[in-house]
Amino acid sequence: MTGRLIAIVGPSGVGKDTVMEALASAEPRLELVRRVITRPTGAGGEQFDGQTVPAFQAMEQAGAFALSWTAHGLHYGIPASVDTTLACGKDVLANLSRGVLSRAQKRFPGMTVIALTAAPDVLANRLAARGREKSEDISQRLARADLPMPPGVNPTIIDNSGALAKTVRTALDVLYPVKA
Repeated sequence: MTGRLIAIVGPSGVGKDTVMEALASAEPRLELVRRVITRPTGAGGEQFDGQTVPAFQAMEQAGAFALSWTAHGLHYGIPASVDTTLACGKDVLANLSRGVLSRAQKRFPGMTVIALTAAPDVLANRLAARGREKSEDISQRLARADLPMPPGVNPTIIDNSGALAKTVRTALDVLYPVKA
């Protein structure tokens, strides 16, 4: 029995980490991937393992990641241990960048992609509230909010502008449809 990688993607501020945590809490078949990021661990947001760039690069060269990429001036990695989790039949939620989805599809056949969206004013308010970016950084992130998916990636699109419970219910219905 093999689990599947479920990629959660969307623009900064859309609530990927919040949705993922709520999904994992609501559904025991789901497990969260703890990413490795070259960001100080006290930076807030998701639970992640912070590394320096040299340490990250050494881990990358040692094969510590099933998938790694660079975005927004940071390095991101999905630990190779995800393979063991998938082999045990668990479905795994991973916050991925749109730019790495084509590689992820090749690496994880059967991967499911959920693209979260939200209204521009909701994104702007969420980005401002988290306090990690300057106003010019927020403007740049908002400008990238509608970037297209890579060719061959066909996500399920879910609007996360409203209540978290509605987003979670919609996502669970997509991931685990009731069979008649």
